[in-house]
Amino acid sequence: MILLMEETAQEVTRPCLKADQTTIGFEVRVRHLGPTPVGEAITVAVGLLEVSGGKFLFAVAAHNARRKIGEGTIRGTVISLGALSRS
Repeated sequence: MILLMEETAQEVTRPCLKADQTTIGFEVRVRHLGPTPVGEAITVAVGLLEVSGGKFLFAVAAHNARRKIGEGTIRGTVISLGALSRS
């Protein structure tokens, strides 16, 4: 669930970034509210709350067909894709 939240937040920022940039989460505060059976679809919603320099604050939530299963915030920052290959 948290991976899907991070990937969705990354997709939200993609149109605003250069081709050699991406975002990476550096602070994740998510509450898991309930289970979802393996293989059942979930939906993730992301809202951009704040932009400060190269840093972003996202509100995130996940739902299955019956209810909300997770919520929280993710802070991310812009990095160069080249920085990932040097790590």
